[in-house]
Amino acid sequence: MSRSRVSQMNFRIRKAVTADVPRLRELIEASVRGLQAEDYSPAQIEGALKRVYGVDSQLIADGTYLVAEAESPLDSPVIAGCGGWSKRKTLYGGDQYAGREDSLLDPARDAAKIRAFFVDPVCVRRGVGSAILAACEDAARVAGFTRLEMGATLSGVAFYKAKGYATVEDQTVPLANGETLRIARMAKTIAGRGGM
Repeated sequence: MSRSRVSQMNFRIRKAVTADVPRLRELIEASVRGLQAEDYSPAQIEGALKRVYGVDSQLIADGTYLVAEAESPLDSPVIAGCGGWSKRKTLYGGDQYAGREDSLLDPARDAAKIRAFFVDPVCVRRGVGSAILAACEDAARVAGFTRLEMGATLSGVAFYKAKGYATVEDQTVPLANGETLRIARMAKTIAGRGGM
């Protein structure tokens, strides 16, 4: 997507579908390589792309993974960003991540998970991530959750802090290439269904 098209970008939020997976894989790789290079080494990025980052098909099947689709008068719509929320225990990681735990959460006692946010590097600071996050928070609220948590990359911490999340724990994820990936477990309380 060119910068000139981004300045004119309008987008809509929709649920991701299985047919989006090839484009989501491309977007995730471009986002990680383009936006995380200041916080992680090339070896960490490569290791994370192989072991941690990726599409989570369970989120798509659950209908809780969203895409921001940029509209274009000349071309077919382009996915500018993606992200989701989950009613399952897995905190982070795509299909290839070994630390998955897909059992269901109880909204009365558990925090919904904010998951797998990636934005096309040419679309940053255009409201894409904010719009997806707001849609995820609203959907989790409607599902009965009053708390949210995530495993945020170092590159995303400032964004999530600005949205009311607080770091509750620093974590280190081992990668298959011998590297480790530092992430922040962050949390936020939201109003229940009746309040805002």
